[in-house]
Amino acid sequence: MEHLRGDDPARIGPYTVLGRFGTGHAPGPPREPRYVARSADGDRTVLLCLPRTGADPARWAVEARHARDLSVPGFLPVDEVGGTAAAPWYAVPYVPALPLPDALAACRGPLPEPFVRVMGRGLAASLRAAHARGVVHAGLSPAAVLITPGGVRLAGFGAVRGAGEDGRHRGDVPGLDHSALPPEQMTGGRPRPLGDVYGIGAVLSYASTGHTVPQREEIPDGLRAVISACLARDPAQRPDAARLEALLAAVPAPASAPAPVPVSVPAPASATADGPWSGPAVHAAPGVSHVPGGRPATVIDAPFAAALPAPVAVALARVAAAVLAAGPAGPVPAPYDRPPLAPDALD
Repeated sequence: MEHLRGDDPARIGPYTVLGRFGTGHAPGPPREPRYVARSADGDRTVLLCLPRTGADPARWAVEARHARDLSVPGFLPVDEVGGTAAAPWYAVPYVPALPLPDALAACRGPLPEPFVRVMGRGLAASLRAAHARGVVHAGLSPAAVLITPGGVRLAGFGAVRGAGEDGRHRGDVPGLDHSALPPEQMTGGRPRPLGDVYGIGAVLSYASTGHTVPQREEIPDGLRAVISACLARDPAQRPDAARLEALLAAVPAPASAPAPVPVSVPAPASATADGPWSGPAVHAAPGVSHVPGGRPATVIDAPFAAALPAPVAVALARVAAAVLAAGPAGPVPAPYDRPPLAPDALD
């Protein structure tokens, strides 16, 4: 979490902003602003997202409302959308998390291959479930991948759709990570499932080399064929999400791997026994439990937790402690979302 800058809002809707989410290590152009914030009574801590500079706020708000209605394992559970038509926002219950670029910064370089493989399997499983429901993420990039103690989560839903209409060349659209954008979407094509697979390829490239467009020889031997298949320019040459999950499961582990370091993080103020992202619940096998209303609750993905690199585990614990200790300071300027939201402003 970063300190607020001079142009950052101190309040968004009913929430007091505590700090910026992440530390700005993401490659490419600026992403949508994300903040850690807390309700006035201190009982609820959230991750708040705003439209990026240059984005169409109306289209962005439509994607936010769509995300609120989803229940897809591995996607951030958006549970509140507010603001005005010109200045919308959405909120996600907060759990300790690092954007993928911050995880690389914690490791001072690429992530270990065993962890990249397990992370990729988690991403592929989430997309397999989404695609089976007819949902396309349309925004996969390193900044959209969040590392939590219990598994990998996806943010940035609908970034490509929110950036502009289909048919428009997206090469000059601000805020999109063009190195992670499938060629067919770059030229204005509609986001489709195999475009998400291209995004996973860019994410795995970045995680394993530090670059979204690495030289082939930079990619670890055990991941080279899989990543190259994901990044095929012809969508028909890419594996679907289910096939990708199987390919990553079949990649042999290196002869030696660093011993995992367990991580223990405090539960956020918003965690409740029956709420979304409830406190850590260990399951015998990886999966997603569900709470009333269909929202996925937090689980511990055992293989993911076992492979979590020690520097990332330490960084997660520090982030959790910083958020628990954080509080508002100084004068509170006008809130981000005035005037009040009209009932149909985001329809």
